[in-house]
Amino acid sequence: MGKAKERSEGELVQGTLDMLILKTLSRKAQHGYGIAQFIQQVSDEVLRVEEGSLYPALHRLELDGMIDSEWGLSENNRRAKYYRLTALGRKQLIKESNDWSRLAEAIARVMQTA
Repeated sequence: MGKAKERSEGELVQGTLDMLILKTLSRKAQHGYGIAQFIQQVSDEVLRVEEGSLYPALHRLELDGMIDSEWGLSENNRRAKYYRLTALGRKQLIKESNDWSRLAEAIARVMQTA
């Protein structure tokens, strides 16, 4: 029998990163590091978004028209790319939020059985 892969602490469930990025950007435009920090802080340090996952997701969301970006200066006066949600991204966030709520409720019902 194969050995089950252990999920590391703070590892995101597949498919949730895009939704978390869209939700973060629904508040205000942010650069990549700010997005990762917000997710980590709001999740009480449980969720950690690594650069190797974050930047490909941002690129994909931009190509799909969910977000757009422009260069600006960060709080440290460094050049940074700021991302913001588009109208299409807002629609997608609503859809993904509804799907996530339905899925979480279904999982909770299964987990509460004896």
